[in-house]
Amino acid sequence: MCFNVSRLARLVSAVFAIAVLLIGVRNSHGALISGADMSHVGFFEARGIVYRDGGEARDPFSLLKSNGLTCVRLRVFTSSAAQAQVDPYNCINNLDYTVPLAVRVKNAGLQLLLDFHYSDTWADPGKQAKPSAWTNLNFNQLTQQVRSYTSNCIAAFGAAGAMPEYVQVGNEITSGMLWPDGEVGGSYDTPTQWTNLCRLLTNAIAGVRDAAGASMPKIIIHIDRGGDWAGTQWFFNNLQQRQVTYDIIGESYYPFWHGSPDSLTICLSNAAKQFGKPVLVAETAFPWANSTNIYGIPASPAGQVQFVALLAQIVTGVAGQKGAGIVWWGSEYQSLAGYNLAGFDRRSFFDANGNVLPVANAFGQLVAPVRLSASLAGANLDLRWPLSAAGWPLMTTSNLGPATSWSRVPNAAQSTGAVMHVTLPLNSSRSAFYRLQTN
Repeated sequence: MCFNVSRLARLVSAVFAIAVLLIGVRNSHGALISGADMSHVGFFEARGIVYRDGGEARDPFSLLKSNGLTCVRLRVFTSSAAQAQVDPYNCINNLDYTVPLAVRVKNAGLQLLLDFHYSDTWADPGKQAKPSAWTNLNFNQLTQQVRSYTSNCIAAFGAAGAMPEYVQVGNEITSGMLWPDGEVGGSYDTPTQWTNLCRLLTNAIAGVRDAAGASMPKIIIHIDRGGDWAGTQWFFNNLQQRQVTYDIIGESYYPFWHGSPDSLTICLSNAAKQFGKPVLVAETAFPWANSTNIYGIPASPAGQVQFVALLAQIVTGVAGQKGAGIVWWGSEYQSLAGYNLAGFDRRSFFDANGNVLPVANAFGQLVAPVRLSASLAGANLDLRWPLSAAGWPLMTTSNLGPATSWSRVPNAAQSTGAVMHVTLPLNSSRSAFYRLQTN
C-alpha cells in the first residue's frame, strides 16, 4: 500500500484526501524498546520530589505509559539494609527497595529491564567492586554465589508478579566485573581473566534461567563503548570465542563522553553485522539546560527532542532491523538539596518544577505505528512519519506494474519535533507512488 500523487489530485488540491500507509513496527527481536531508567524514583519521592504533567501531580510510571513509553529500567545492588540506611543515594537500590518499584512498573502496564550491578554500589568501567559479603570467596565459590544470588533475585521479582522482560548481567562491564576476579583489559587482558569473566557471565545467565523457567527474559550484555567500534569488537570477540550466550548487545552512548553520532552509527551497524545480535542504546541522555551546544544541538527541551530524533534515525536505520531501541538514563532526576547529582537533574525527563518535558512524548514516538501521511502545500507535497521509522528510506516509483522498480527519494528527511518529514515538488506530468522501506 502506498501513495499515488496523481495528476487529478494535483489539479484538485483543495479536496485532496490524506492517505495513510500502515506498516507494523517490528524488528528482528520484537518491538522496539522505548525505555527510561527510573531507579531512583523511590529515593526522590521519599524526599518530597513530585512528578507532574502540566502542574498536576502524577504517578511517574503511569506518566511514562501515557506518553507512549514501553519499558522501565531498574538497577539492583547487593547492598545490605544497613548500607542503604547509611548512604541511601549510593546504596539504596537493593532487592528490598527495587521489587516494590518493579511492581509499580508492571501495574502501569510497562515492561521491566532489570540491571544487575553485582556490587554494593554503582558499577561502571571505572569501578566494579566486589560485594563486601563476597570478598572472602574463592573463584569457584564466587561463580556459585553469582548464580544463586541472581536466581534468588529473579525468583523474588517473579513471586511479586514483576518478572522482567529483559535482564542485564552486569552494568557497563567493558573492564569486566567483580574485580579483580573478573577484571579484563590493560594488564588484565589475558586469556585467564577473559575465561573468568565469561564463567561469571555464564553463571549469571544460568541463574536467570534457573528462576525464570519458561518466562526467560532476553539477556543483555552491556558495555560503555557506543562510539567505539574497535573497543566493542574487542570485547564481544572475546565473549564469542568463549561461547557466552546472550540476546542483545547493550551500549552506553552519551554524546558529551562517547563521541559523535557518526561514531555511534558505525559502532551499532558493525556490531549488528559482525555478531548478528540486536543492538540497544542501553543508556543515553542529553541536557535541557546548563550546557553549551553538543554536536550542533542546543541544550534545551527542543534540543532533547532533536537528539532523540537523531538517535531514532541511527537505531531504526541499523541493517536487518537489528536496532533494539533506546533507554534514557536518569529520567527521574530532579534537583535535590544536599545531593550532587552530577548534572543529571538537567538531563532528565522533568523540568525544574517537576513537569514532564517534551522528550518523553518523543520517546513514545519511537514505538508509534508507522504511518506515512501526506498533505499538499501549494506546489509541494509534504510526507510525514513517526520516529519509529526515522531511519527507513523513503522510496518512490511512477507505476505499480508487474515489474515495478522502486528508487530512493534523494531528498533528505528532516525532523520537526518528534516527526520525520520531507517536502517534494509536485510533477504534473506523471503519477508518483511513495512507500517507506525497512532496512
